[in-house]
Parts: sequence; C-alpha cells; structure tokens
Amino acid sequence: MHFFRRQLLLKGLELFDLSVLGGGFLLGALAYSEHVQFELSEALAMRLKVSNLVVIGVMLAAFHAVLRANGLYQSRRLSTRGAEARDILKAVTICSALVGAAAVILKIEVFGSRWFLAVFWAASSALLVSSRVLLRVMLVSARRKGRNLRNVLIVGTNTRAAQAALTIENRPELGYRLLGFADDPWAGLPALVARRGSVMTDLENLGQFLRDSVVDEVFVCLPLKSHYEPVRRIIERCESQGIIVRLLGRIFDLRMSRATAETFEDEMIVSVYTNHMDGWPIFAKRIVDIVGSLALLALCSPILLVTMLAIKLTSPGPIFFVQERVGINKRRFRVLKFRTMVVGAEARQGELEALNEAGGPAFKIRNDPRVTSLGRILRTTSIDEMPQLLNVLMGDMSLVGPRPLPVRDYNGFDQDWHRRRFSVRPGITCLWQVNGRSRLTFERWMELDMEYIDRWSLWLDLKILMRTVPAVLKGSGAV
Repeated sequence: MHFFRRQLLLKGLELFDLSVLGGGFLLGALAYSEHVQFELSEALAMRLKVSNLVVIGVMLAAFHAVLRANGLYQSRRLSTRGAEARDILKAVTICSALVGAAAVILKIEVFGSRWFLAVFWAASSALLVSSRVLLRVMLVSARRKGRNLRNVLIVGTNTRAAQAALTIENRPELGYRLLGFADDPWAGLPALVARRGSVMTDLENLGQFLRDSVVDEVFVCLPLKSHYEPVRRIIERCESQGIIVRLLGRIFDLRMSRATAETFEDEMIVSVYTNHMDGWPIFAKRIVDIVGSLALLALCSPILLVTMLAIKLTSPGPIFFVQERVGINKRRFRVLKFRTMVVGAEARQGELEALNEAGGPAFKIRNDPRVTSLGRILRTTSIDEMPQLLNVLMGDMSLVGPRPLPVRDYNGFDQDWHRRRFSVRPGITCLWQVNGRSRLTFERWMELDMEYIDRWSLWLDLKILMRTVPAVLKGSGAV
C-alpha cells in the first residue's frame, strides 16, 4: 500500500474509533434512561458548559491514548485476528474503567451506572472488532490482486525457513511477495526449498544481492546459536542499507536501529528498523508535499511557461530531460527536469569521465561542454529542478529528502552505509543543498544525508525549506 494511503487509512481509523466510543456513550446513556425512567432528551437539552467541553475533550484524548498504547494503529501485518481482538477488548475495558473513575471523581451518576458501562463496553467492543475484521477482509482482497505487497528474502534453507515460506504462500493477507532464499549450499534441503529451486544467493554474496534487488524485508531463519557471526553480518548489511530485518531470538549490538516484537504464526520475531520516519508526522509530511507542490506549481507557472518557451527557441530537442533515478528502497522512477544540455549528452558522458571533478561515484564538471547557454542559467537558479514538483505530487519524491541519484552513480557506491539514504523517499532539497552543494565532498554529502535521516522531524524539514530559498537565490554551489 502506498505510504500516503496507509497514513490516510490510519487517520480515518482513529476518527472512526473515537466516533464509535462516542456512539457507545450515547447508547449507554439511552440504556440508562430506559432503566431508570430518565428522559434522555432532558440531558441533551441541558446547557453545555465550558467545563463539560473540557471533560469531553480530556476523555477523548485519553481514549485515543489508550487505543494507541494497545497497538491498534501499528502495522498488524503479522498479527492474528484473535490477537487484534484481544487488544481491542483490553483497550475498551481500560476506557470503561476510565469512564467509571471519572464518574466517581466528578459525581456523574449516569456514567457510573452499571447499565451505562455495560452497554458502552459491549457496543464499543462489537463495533471496533467488526470494523477491524472488515478491514482485514478488504486488505486480503487487495493483496490477492497484487497490491500492498512487500518483497521478502528469507535467509536460511532449513525447516524453519521452509515453514516461513509456506506460511507466506498460504496467507495472502500478510501481503508478502517471496523473492526466494539465501543460504550456503548444503545437503538435505527441505522439499519446499529444493522443489522451488529459488536459492537466490549464498551468504557471502548476500550484500551484493541486496544492493542490486528491491528488497523490503529480510526474514532471518538461521539458528542463532550456531550462526551468530553470519547472522550478525547479515544484520549489519541490512542495517547499513535501511532494510527491515525480522528474526527469531535477541537483537545483536545494533548502533542505529530500533526494534519491535511481533508474531509470525506461532513464532515470536523481532523487527529491526533504522528509519525513524513513522506515525502521524510522516503523514503530515506527505500532506505538506501535496499542498506545497500544488501551490508552487501554481505560483511558478509563469516561470515554467517562459522556461519551456525559451528552451524550445534556443536549443533543438525536447523541453524536458527524463532520466531513471533510484528512489526509496532502490525502486526506480523517472525524474523530470528541464533540459539544460544538448541532445545526446548522456551518450557523451563516457568520453568526459576523465574530467570529472566530483569525488566518489558522483559526476560533476564545472564547465561541462554539453550544457547550453540557457542551461547554465537554469542550473544556477535551480529552475531546471522545478518539474520535479510533479514527481513530488506523484509520490516518487518529497519536497525534502536525499537527492535521487542516477543509476550510474548508484552502481558506483562502494560502501553499504551510503545506501541507507535509499531507505527514505528522495527529495528536491536536503541538508546537502543548503550547505554548499557541489562544493562539498562526496563523503560529506553522504554524512549529511545520514544526519537528515537520523534527526528527521517536520521542524527540520521546515528549516531546510526556509534555508533553500536564500541558497537558491545565491546560486550556492550550483554546477
């Protein structure tokens, strides 16, 4: 599922849950009125005081905190229906206890009634459990149609690995697409693994496979006691590239990751994350991307139209330059830029490699002979980047994030920690752009990208956007 749609679904669930609990209040009050001959209309007609609004607001906030604390808004991909139902019942029970406590403290007879609390608990539990069952049915249907899938590589070819693969095949509601297995050759492979013939790589070459493939998660099914060192190296490789790891047993000495415990069938696993972008802030980030890109496209439309006309009149060839770039989790997408070079410039890059002034795998020439006269102006003012607002709108990029690199540059990476920059959505601007751009070394560029990932917050995004404007006006470090 696209991340923005997932966040939208979660926010909808939160509002729905609070509405259900509010409805439970009304049903409980109605049951109380029927039992004690209390006119509900009289209660509804009472003047609503500011203090009452405060109490209602505090209760709703408390309900939301209880539901969130019980994991109802976390990914339930590996959770069973029974486990989710138990969490819901636990949360509603706590909410009912809070209502009872508030009734005693504030001396509200209605909320302290056994009839009220019983109906509130039963109605809220039934509706919340039913909504989650319906949601699971909808997700299963979507995943069977090939949507909301995550690519999984299983490390190991033992019985446990074979059982994990069988579970993935038999439970489409999990939304996993099995890429295959990774292990060293050995005799006695389980029939499922041998029959599939899907051992993709050995452990020595696993790092290269991860670099070249779209892998969202890695399931480690090796016995930890006898494979401590191999598993530790696997974790490090995945950690350095920002790939989620799920394994049995305890976590090793990880420097950058956070871990959560989940269940997979009857097994307990630990998931390791290096990406700290999660929850409502990332949802808000996507909203800012959509609103911001639409606003900038509208405000800059005269500049865009003039630029398009100028390119057409001053240089033969297309207006836009379209190039394949490496995006989140190494997914490829086509980035849009205004063309600043002569036609066929990419084909001539090989003959200019000796003139490359950039360190690492990047390619930059200050006086690139392929750049047109208009192109130099567009690059200095960063106008050539404006079409990427369409990439932001489509969800391939964000306004703020590590720059998307060409495939040629990605293939030149020689350290895995550089690849962690691909664990987040690429952006138009980031710390590199506001700290000197091409004047910085490649290593410093990568360090700034890691700093952005580790320190990320909405406030950091806002500060980068505000610093981007003067950096663009000065043409700082533009090539």
